[in-house]
Amino acid sequence: MRDRVEELSRAFERFPGIGPRQARRFVYHLLAVSEGDRSRLADLIKNIGLDVKQCIECLRFWSGSGTLCNYCADASRDDSLLMVVEKDQDLLAVERANTYRGRYFVLGGVLTLSGKGQIREKELVDRINARLRERLQDGSPTNAPLREVVLALSATNEGEHTADRIREILTPLREHLKLTILGRGLSTGTELEYTDAETLSGALQNRKET
Repeated sequence: MRDRVEELSRAFERFPGIGPRQARRFVYHLLAVSEGDRSRLADLIKNIGLDVKQCIECLRFWSGSGTLCNYCADASRDDSLLMVVEKDQDLLAVERANTYRGRYFVLGGVLTLSGKGQIREKELVDRINARLRERLQDGSPTNAPLREVVLALSATNEGEHTADRIREILTPLREHLKLTILGRGLSTGTELEYTDAETLSGALQNRKET
């Protein structure tokens, strides 16, 4: 006979940051709520792929019409700045700080010291190359004025390791591009997602070239 409690607990454990104790707590919470609540949750999970899509520019997930998310489609944003973040939640944390008005690129993860993990490094290089190519060919600062890439990564060992990799792959472009990192304000070990708006705002304003 299937142990559905154990089976669902193992499924929850696959979620980032969720351990066995938390996973089992989720299961027993679901058992305690009404069948209608469980059905609504199941329906949301089943249909999330129908309502949410990936922006073709920044690669974050979002809900809306068109191929560009609301940030990438906003013509008032500063095209000279491209901020690189680890995940969608980090992008939202930056937006809450209400300090940055440039463009974004979501790496989709970090690289671990043991060599695990994947990031969208090819997509990042392709996007930057395309923007630089347009600028150099056109010669107009209003067409594709990409000047600076901001590495807004968490102040963790994985974040620093990922930043090192991005510096490496962007080395051939440094002649045409300024590369910066967030300044003081982020404590070592801090994930960007959980940083308060005031601290993040200070880190952005005090970013430095790397």
